[in-house]
Amino acid sequence: MRSEINVNEFSPIVREFASYKIAIQGCSKATVDEYLLDLRTFFRYLLAEGDQGLLSDEEAMAKLPIDTVDLAYLRGITTEQIYDFLLYTGAERKNQASAKARKLSAIKGLYKFLINKRGLLEDNPAANIDSPKKKKALPKFLSLEESITLLNTIANDQSSPNRTRDYCIVTLFLNCGMRLSELVGISLTDMDPELRSLRVLGKGNKERIIYLNDACRTALSAYLKVRLSEPYLKSRDKALFFSSRMQRMSVKTVQAMVYKYLAAAGLGARKLSVHKLRHTAATLMYQSGEVDIRVLKDILGHEQLNTTQIYTHVSDRNMEDAMKHNPLAGAAMVPAADTKDEGKDK
Repeated sequence: MRSEINVNEFSPIVREFASYKIAIQGCSKATVDEYLLDLRTFFRYLLAEGDQGLLSDEEAMAKLPIDTVDLAYLRGITTEQIYDFLLYTGAERKNQASAKARKLSAIKGLYKFLINKRGLLEDNPAANIDSPKKKKALPKFLSLEESITLLNTIANDQSSPNRTRDYCIVTLFLNCGMRLSELVGISLTDMDPELRSLRVLGKGNKERIIYLNDACRTALSAYLKVRLSEPYLKSRDKALFFSSRMQRMSVKTVQAMVYKYLAAAGLGARKLSVHKLRHTAATLMYQSGEVDIRVLKDILGHEQLNTTQIYTHVSDRNMEDAMKHNPLAGAAMVPAADTKDEGKDK
C-alpha cells in the first residue's frame, strides 16, 4: 500500500507545481496527491538508477530523499531515462498500461508547467513519448438482481448499529452514480429540504445537482431520523454521513463498509470496488433504454461525452437476445447423414 504524501519532501519548484494544480487549475487535493505520488516514484527511480539492488528493494528506495530533484536536476533528465522508468514500472512494479500512462501524464504535466507557465525550461523530454496503450476492458458492474441482493443484505443485517446509514449510502451509489469522494463530501446543507435533490462537489471542484428518485428519498428520510437525533446534533460538523467516532466518514471507512457487504452478499469473489457501484448505476440507467447518453454524461459529471460512452457497452444478455431474434433462428434442421458408396472407385 502506498504511504501518505507529504508535499514538504519535494523541492520548492515541485511544490509550486502542486499549488498551481490546486489554486489555478482547480484540481482536488486527492488528484494532486496522485500526481505527487507518481512523481515521487519517478524521482526515486532516477536517484537509484544504475543500482539494480536498490531498484529491486522498495523499502530502501522509500528512504531516498527527493528534495534534491530541483530545477537543475529536472533540466538534465533525458527522454531515454523516462523510457527506462516506464520499463521499470512494468517489470519491477507490475504496472499495467493505465498505471504507466498515469505516471507519464504526471511527468508531462510537470514539464508543461515549467516550460509553458513558468518559462524556466525550454525542452520537454517527455513531449514525444506516446502514452501506453490501455487495454479496452468492459466495466465491471452488478446486475439488477445482484444490486437488490446487496441492498437486502444490508437491510437484513440486524447486528449492525449503522444499518440505516449504510443502506442509504449504497442506495445513493446504486441510484445516483456519484463518486466516492462526492458522497463523503455531502453536508446537511447540500440537500434540498424536500429531498428532491442534493449538491455534490465533483472533479475540478465543480458543483452539480443530483436529482433523487423515490428509493433515495425513502432511504434518506429513514437515515435522517438517526442523523438528526442525539448525540449527532451535538457535533458542529454538518457532514451528512458520520462514522462511529462522530466524525465525517472517510473514504476508507466507506470502502471497508462496502467490501464487507459485498462479501456478505456472496459477491466478494467478483473483486468489485466502490467505484463499480457507480458503474452499476450508469449501466443500469443506460440499459433501461430510457436514459440518453448525453443526459447520463451530466448525471455522472463527465467533462467529455467519450468518457461516458464506456457505459454503452452491450451486455452478454443483450447479445444473447439479439441472436434469438435473428430471423434464421427458427430455421433449425438436421441435414441428412453423409453416405459413402462402398467399393466404388472415385
